[in-house]
Amino acid sequence: MASKKQVRVGKVLLGGGAPVAVQSMLSTPAHEKDACVTQAKRLESAGCEILRATVPDMEAVRTFAAVKEAIAIPLVADIHFDYKMALEAAAAGADKIRINPGNIGSDDRVKAVADTCRERGIPIRIGVNSGSVEKEILAKYGAPTPEALFESAMYHVRLLNRFDFDDIVLSLKSSDVKTAVAAYRLVAARTDYPLHVGITEAGTVRMGLLKSAAGIGSLLLDGIGDTIRVSLTADPVEEVKAGFDLLSAVNVRRRGVNLVACPTCGRTRIDLIGLANRVEDALRSCEKNITVAVMGCAVNGPGEAKHADIGVAGGDGVGLLFKKGEILRKVPEEQLFDALMEEIEKM
Repeated sequence: MASKKQVRVGKVLLGGGAPVAVQSMLSTPAHEKDACVTQAKRLESAGCEILRATVPDMEAVRTFAAVKEAIAIPLVADIHFDYKMALEAAAAGADKIRINPGNIGSDDRVKAVADTCRERGIPIRIGVNSGSVEKEILAKYGAPTPEALFESAMYHVRLLNRFDFDDIVLSLKSSDVKTAVAAYRLVAARTDYPLHVGITEAGTVRMGLLKSAAGIGSLLLDGIGDTIRVSLTADPVEEVKAGFDLLSAVNVRRRGVNLVACPTCGRTRIDLIGLANRVEDALRSCEKNITVAVMGCAVNGPGEAKHADIGVAGGDGVGLLFKKGEILRKVPEEQLFDALMEEIEKM
């Protein structure tokens, strides 16, 4: 059910079979140019593929231009209320404009944004969320239901279409996981536009990750979503890490090592939790597309984890090093980590 229509955001393609892109947003104050540039570079280094920045006024436009100059990844301008900032951001090199057409004023203002974006080849993301649904639509449905979010999005699509603009990406976000999932399923079934998927205001790292995994993960497993943002009340670098981890977890897009580890039980005779954490940390930057298993005993070792490219299984002071279910050798517990790393290095 991936989107058939394809949109280009700078050098990144969305929809039409392109890989699901991971994005995030600057969290530093829009007027602090140096801080924004520094954070943007950190996010780019972390693997962020599309970056968004808010542009509320002209000083923020100057910051936006500085960030655009400093990074190679696409930069999206987040616009609310003032349509002139969309025009200024476009002139400053925006690769995409995120607006809610209904809150930037009269039709002639929407037309001005659509005309400018069409002339410059800049796509527009229509960003609808539970708090932005129009009053008449809310009155019709009684609440920001999935149907209300969908109707709001389609209203804005028609508004842009009226001005001969169709280079559109859609998002229908809610902080309620079930509402967001239902809204995205609805729009995916009825349109071909690329979808920016996320759970808005998901929360801190703990609950934000859980809500995003449940919501975004469900949609990805349905084949829905062309770009994702894991919204967290945290350093946005954590959003990028979580985005790639989520794509890997649902086997949509693998980047680096897939670590599997058993939850331990009464059979475990080694410090499996410590070993698994140590292995995970050591392999965080490893880009080899392999599955590594850290298992607690022979029961969950070469047997259950025989699909792993390489792994270790604990014993009583000693462990097994195995590859694709075949035992390579026994290794003393204190040497398991080093032995595993050595084998991975050879792969």
